Amino acid sequence: MAVILICIAIAIITGSSFFASALGVTICGKTVIGAMKKNPDAFGSYLALSALPSSQGLYGFVMFFMLQPFISETVTMFQAWVIFFISLMVAFIGIYASLRQAIVCANGITATAEGHNVTAATLVMAVFPELYAILALLVTILVSFVIA
Repeated sequence: MAVILICIAIAIITGSSFFASALGVTICGKTVIGAMKKNPDAFGSYLALSALPSSQGLYGFVMFFMLQPFISETVTMFQAWVIFFISLMVAFIGIYASLRQAIVCANGITATAEGHNVTAATLVMAVFPELYAILALLVTILVSFVIA
């Protein structure tokens, strides 16, 4: 039963992280299409900003490798439940952070298309929602070391 719970937790972590990134990148990509109509010369700036929400998927991939050793017959129910609850935290934080980051980036893309020089400022502001996804990754890493 513990192994099944670990597998479910890992599926939640990776699936939600990939979903979050796909959602965030889609929001930004949609904004880029509209921005290209106004200012096609700023595509490089648009591309940099639209790629930022993809990081949550990378964090989910890292967490998969951190938690993969727990897929073992020696895993305890305590370890399995801890990882399961961590997976719920990661899912909610990753999706929310990606959405919020996408909104910041989409606004920066729109402002850049209107001729404002805000790409660097947008990159800085987009780091703040990202920080919480990074903290969720760090918590997962720390917890995996503590319960190992």
